[in-house]
Amino acid sequence: MTIKEVCEKYGISADTLRYYERVGVIPKVTRTSSGIRNYTQDDLKWVENAICMRSAGVPVEMIVEYVRLFQMGDETFKQRCDLLKEARKEVEIAKKKYDDELERLNYKIAKYEEACKTGILVWDKKEEME
Repeated sequence: MTIKEVCEKYGISADTLRYYERVGVIPKVTRTSSGIRNYTQDDLKWVENAICMRSAGVPVEMIVEYVRLFQMGDETFKQRCDLLKEARKEVEIAKKKYDDELERLNYKIAKYEEACKTGILVWDKKEEME
């Protein structure tokens, strides 16, 4: 696949793909004899991995380290597992933050819905006031 086709398939920019390759988020992409990027199925798996991990909030540096360890071979299973556990921990922290923010939004929405019915806005908690 060409870089344009990959961009269309995954909804990302060519600059993002080039950046991912340049910094090591994805391994060097297969190229044609004239030097044009030609994404293979293996390359696409790395692109999908990068998109998934970035969407989950995994830092670029952590993904680069994962790719580096992967390329070193099977003797890095433990390091890769540890790295993924660390990434999961960071994602869980971010998820908790979003869950807390969602809870606050739900509380405010419920209070405004009640106010729409009654004409009175009442906050149960002092700190929730606007």
